[in-house]
Amino acid sequence: MTRTVRRATLADAESIRAIYAHHVLNGLGTFEEIPPDLDEIRRRMQAVMGQGHPWLVAVDGDAVAAYAYAAPFRPRSAYRFTVEDSVYVSPAHQRQGAGLLVLRELIAACAADGMREMLAVIGDSGNEASIKLHERCGFSFCGRFESVGLKFGRWVDIVLMQRHLTV
Repeated sequence: MTRTVRRATLADAESIRAIYAHHVLNGLGTFEEIPPDLDEIRRRMQAVMGQGHPWLVAVDGDAVAAYAYAAPFRPRSAYRFTVEDSVYVSPAHQRQGAGLLVLRELIAACAADGMREMLAVIGDSGNEASIKLHERCGFSFCGRFESVGLKFGRWVDIVLMQRHLTV
């Protein structure tokens, strides 16, 4: 099947909810512990898109294989050209390039929108898949906060990475 990337719509919310729920319940990439319901996913999508930031999906036929979005890093005005990315891949599509495809498109969209910096806050310093994905997309390691989240009965680090979007 040919995989494509497009802007997400609210019709994708259920697929996005299912992908994210899997990661909430089974992974350390997010520190959320209870999967949000469909209405909350729709609210989050509308908030991001309503601020003019991209929310993208990689699709395989009719199936959402991965999604990525860029949200403001912080609410203060001085950060207005800095976004934080989020990327999640369906369990059925992991290690097949969907995350790479959608993150590359997200970077391009944010650069085209005039953003200057993209930051990644990656849950779990052992999350090699996400760290390598970001490295492949030009992100550099900036640091690690140790033992800042408690999930699944263990203390978890976050890894900070950054990519310049403009020269």
